[in-house]
Amino acid sequence: MALLPPDFLDAVVALGTPKPDGTTKFTATGFLCSYPVGETDGKPDYGLFLVTNRHVIEGVNSLKARLNRPIGSESKVYGIPLTASDGKPIWTVHPDNNCDVAVVGLSYSILQSDGIDVNFFHSTPNQILSLEKAKEIQVSEGDGVFVLGFPLGEAGEERNYVIVRQGIIARIRDWLGGQSRIILVDASVFPGNSGGPVVLKPELASIQGTKSNNSALLVGMVSSYLPYEDIAISSQTGRPRIVFQENSGLARVVPFDVIQETLALAVRGKVATG
Repeated sequence: MALLPPDFLDAVVALGTPKPDGTTKFTATGFLCSYPVGETDGKPDYGLFLVTNRHVIEGVNSLKARLNRPIGSESKVYGIPLTASDGKPIWTVHPDNNCDVAVVGLSYSILQSDGIDVNFFHSTPNQILSLEKAKEIQVSEGDGVFVLGFPLGEAGEERNYVIVRQGIIARIRDWLGGQSRIILVDASVFPGNSGGPVVLKPELASIQGTKSNNSALLVGMVSSYLPYEDIAISSQTGRPRIVFQENSGLARVVPFDVIQETLALAVRGKVATG
């Protein structure tokens, strides 16, 4: 019994930087997503975008993305430009520096001609957890989620094999009420999970007076884990000697509504640089 559509798994992309030997060191995660770019005869036309965190593309000279071909074939690694030949940014980031989102448009036809198995999240109500949808189906703390990505660079040898971990929503009512633009989940995330999608777990059972959910919906993406500090005190002086930063087990998740705002900017050609 599958709780995650196979297309969701194959929409996850390994991101990294080139090593001196020509291979790629995978350090982060991204995912492919569709978004309306126009209309034809009253029906929306969709473009294809790569979505990840803003902090993934900042401070690097070049970025590599590995996409899967069908099973039995090796994946293909693409160089993803960060700026155009004139030095202008290609990626669109959210104008709010506190919103850790970056997106870039991809050519669906080129990927197809390269034999890429192009799977992606559809930005349609039946796949996306918008704020309106979250209120409608009464999403709350304690609901289950899946975290998809490549923690610690574990992306697979020849093709992307996504690692899936379970967690629960730890805090969401401040987002539902408009006081926050972050959702907290209780899930183990590590370096490499940045930019990975978070999916609401389907649950057919629910307590009386609440609604069940039979769909896997894209909640948003991992931004970072929430750290805490553990301080070692010198037994001789009584003063702090070493400060360790530990993983609290809580992770910050950027809701899809914030990602959608960035995609809308990209479609309008407004490449925000922050």
